[in-house]
Amino acid sequence: MERNNRPLILITNDDGFRAKGIQELIKALKDLGELVVMAPDGPRSGMSSAITSLIPIKYKVEWEEPGVTVYSCTGTPVDCVKLAINEVLDREPDLLVSGINHGGNMAICVNYSGTMGATAEGCIFGVPSLGVSLLDHRADADFTECCRLGRLTAEKILEKGLPHGTYLNLNVPTDIPVKGLKICRQADGRWVKEFKRGEDAAGQTVFWLTGYFRNDDQHDDNDDKLLNEGYASLVPCKIDITDYAFMQELQTWDL
Repeated sequence: MERNNRPLILITNDDGFRAKGIQELIKALKDLGELVVMAPDGPRSGMSSAITSLIPIKYKVEWEEPGVTVYSCTGTPVDCVKLAINEVLDREPDLLVSGINHGGNMAICVNYSGTMGATAEGCIFGVPSLGVSLLDHRADADFTECCRLGRLTAEKILEKGLPHGTYLNLNVPTDIPVKGLKICRQADGRWVKEFKRGEDAAGQTVFWLTGYFRNDDQHDDNDDKLLNEGYASLVPCKIDITDYAFMQELQTWDL
């Protein structure tokens, strides 16, 4: 890979390199810098920050064109980021963008998402990192507005940078046009009634993951609420999950 003065942008996702979301993201960011895509060779949704440790992983070039190189990897989204930065790239990326995910990653979903696990991994490496998701699971979803807002945010990150240990989570609703972009907090809620019971062909009990999100957050500026109102949400997230306020009380436990 030749060194040049254009920003180096690493792109990944958890839906696989063939997904429409990542293909649209490549088009949206192509003129911002040199793009290197390292994405799973198939769907890896729900992987969070999983890494592959017991079996070897490998990657291969899928296609190249001026300014864009696309690799597929047999590992997880986080594996993709680690492998690209450690073994493939000849310099540190100026930006990592993960997505565009088919489906939202608001609220507690940030903890489960392979899209956001890869975003967090970029941040761990000190790379300004952005996760982008569209609240539409359809394979042929319309990513136009999501690409516009993702590109706008990416441009601002390249211009201004991000604080150490902070990464961004952008979610875009399906309503077009979007009412606007709101800087907000992660909703405080959880998934409930998460399994549907059934039987397989042998009569064994099986469970399908399902359920619905219950938003218990009383703040008006939480991402789930704003997305339901037709706004895109942008939440700054941190790698450091230490509860500094509770540290003081914990000191009194005489452990």
